[in-house]
Formats: sequence, C-alpha cells, structure tokens
Amino acid sequence: MPRRKIPPDAFTFYMSLGPGRSYAQVAEKFGVTKRAVVKVATHERWQEQATELERKAREKTNQKVGESLEEMNERHLKILRVIQTKALETLKQYPLETALQAVRALEGVVRQERVIKGEPAGGGQGSVEEIIRREYERWMTTAGAESPEVETNKCGERS
Repeated sequence: MPRRKIPPDAFTFYMSLGPGRSYAQVAEKFGVTKRAVVKVATHERWQEQATELERKAREKTNQKVGESLEEMNERHLKILRVIQTKALETLKQYPLETALQAVRALEGVVRQERVIKGEPAGGGQGSVEEIIRREYERWMTTAGAESPEVETNKCGERS
C-alpha cells in the first residue's frame, strides 16, 4: 500500500460517520493504516473534540426544544384567553340553563391553563360548572328569602 498522508479534513470525515464512526473507516477512506489514523487522532485529540461537539449540539437542541415549548405554551394560552372571553360573554347574555356550553368551555380553559402553568388541573374546588351551579343556587335562595334586616315600605319595596 503506497504511503499517503492523512488530509486535514480527516476529522470532519470521521465526525460525518455519526455514532458508528471508527478509525478503521477513516483509514479505509484515505488509504492509510489504522495505526496512522490513531496516531493523528491522538495527536489532534479527536475524541475530546468529538465529545465537545456532541455536548454543544445537545445544548443547542435542548435550548431549541425549550424555546419551542415556551412558544407553544404562549400560543395555547392566547387561544385559551379567547375561548375564556367568549365563554364569559356568553354567560352574561344567557340564563344558566342555556349557558352550560359556556360553562363547560370555561371549565376546559381553566383546566388547560392550570396544566400549562404547571398547576394541578382540578384545583381542589370541583368543576367550574359545579361551582357556578352552587353559587347560582345560593343566590336564588338568598334572593327568595327576605332577611330580617331588610324592611319593606307600604308598597312592598325594600328600603
């Protein structure tokens, strides 16, 4: 085998081989012995360079994943705010019996917003629908019963 010098771009070829790379593959590509490749690789610290390049690549990937998750969460929060606004508008316009879809939409928005912000979805107080029903019933019973402190005038109006 004629003696050939290992070119300066041998390390680039070595890295391009991916995780299954070997000095034998480099030697075959450039028509040199594996021993010659090992000698150059040791002298130029290919293993350390490869480790450093892989570490930097992982950091970049992790950063991009974190950024894309953050962007996704922001996008989802914007969507949830729109749904929440529409649901609240609907609740203002319709009586409770016909506004259950709005209540369910609000419940879903609250649950998803909690998940995105890293909190438990349940919140420990029951569903939004249950809370609204309880409050509605409480208001209706309170409004129906006159409290002793409220006096009425001759016309039956509260004073």
